[in-house]
Amino acid sequence: MQLATFCFANGAWSTRTVLSVDEATQSMTFAGDVPVGAYVKLMRANFDRLIMGAQGAASASGFDSTGPVLSIAISCVGRRLVLGERTEEETEATIDVLPPGTRQIGFYSYGEISPHATGRCDLHNQTMTLTLLGEAA
Repeated sequence: MQLATFCFANGAWSTRTVLSVDEATQSMTFAGDVPVGAYVKLMRANFDRLIMGAQGAASASGFDSTGPVLSIAISCVGRRLVLGERTEEETEATIDVLPPGTRQIGFYSYGEISPHATGRCDLHNQTMTLTLLGEAA
């Protein structure tokens, strides 16, 4: 599956899933807006990196709990399309690094809205978001 990343005028980058390519009109349809005149790069998804990225998000949480933990996983449907039969590996990878006994629920979204380092919020595709609930250790 092809992906595209583009640069805003302020230098921030964002990723879009390529939904279709129309060779007759030489156009592409993306999951989300791409500003007119934006600099766009095409890229390919890497299964292992997507899975490692989800695991990295769980590890980065640094969540430590002595009691029960609930993980709410929100993954972009574009990741599911890319991973195909390997989709389960994404959730398994997150559970592997969370406290033992963590329970996980979740759903697929069509993208997530979150800020860039600049503080500006934008729609992002190909993301995995985790919310962890539990009592701190």
